[in-house]
Amino acid sequence: MKIERREFLETAVAGTAGVMVAGLPDVVQAGPPKKSKSKATDPTAIVPLGKCLKTTRIGFGTGMAGWMRRTNQTKLGREVFEDLLAYCYDQNVRMFDLADLYGTMPYAGRALKSKPRESFTLVTKIWPHPKGLPETERPEAEACVKRFLKECQTDYLDLVQIHCVQKPDWPKKFRGYMDGLEKCKERGLIRAHGVSVHSLDALKVAAEEPWVDAIHARINPFQHRTDGPMDQVAPVLKKVHKAGKGIIAMKLIGEGKFDAKQRAETLKFAMDLGCVDVMIVGFEKKAEVDDFKKRVTQRLAAMSG
Repeated sequence: MKIERREFLETAVAGTAGVMVAGLPDVVQAGPPKKSKSKATDPTAIVPLGKCLKTTRIGFGTGMAGWMRRTNQTKLGREVFEDLLAYCYDQNVRMFDLADLYGTMPYAGRALKSKPRESFTLVTKIWPHPKGLPETERPEAEACVKRFLKECQTDYLDLVQIHCVQKPDWPKKFRGYMDGLEKCKERGLIRAHGVSVHSLDALKVAAEEPWVDAIHARINPFQHRTDGPMDQVAPVLKKVHKAGKGIIAMKLIGEGKFDAKQRAETLKFAMDLGCVDVMIVGFEKKAEVDDFKKRVTQRLAAMSG
């Protein structure tokens, strides 16, 4: 029996058993392939994110100085921020990194409402910690996902993560969220789940945890807010990648603090690791989108040449 997505969403979120839905896309496509560039040198080419998804090589991180549902991007104002989101889409930057902590989901929902859903990737995160959000309640995963879907104006999310795991016992501490997200995945409300890691110990556990489909990891050779010295972090990242888990690199340009030379060094370092799938940057201006695309293109050309 054919079931419309809206009907499925209503019944699945309510916990109705035995409902099946056809046709969540197996692969996220970011529009037609460019004819002017080969995939090897295209900064927005579609690439695997581990074994769970496919998306664009670079993405828009919306969490610059994120706290209490405010970021540098939300402070731009609705019109400017949503125009920036649309600009990224038009530039084939089709992976949008969101979070409840950032408060950026409603902006993405409005900015991307008219775009084909299969043409972009939505990543968001549940904030389970006592501080950081205006309210004190921390609803279970399924309730969070239900709200996230409404805010993003979509009937499925590509990746939902537990935000900012730091302790090595995080699978025990957050098992309820993990089980809830697994149920959401089974119902087709999300396509993958994972964690955003904020310590080397947490990263090591994520490498071994079968539940993890993809992680966010802080990567740059200058140890600016990374999870430790890169000579200790890099082997763990490679282990994560070998296990088939996706790696999304963040803090690549030091939250905008790195100069041109440092940015070039960071890109070389991250891309030469051979295990980074997707790189996200907290763009605040259209020129920053253009600059990062140009730098990635240059690095890809050097690697393929």
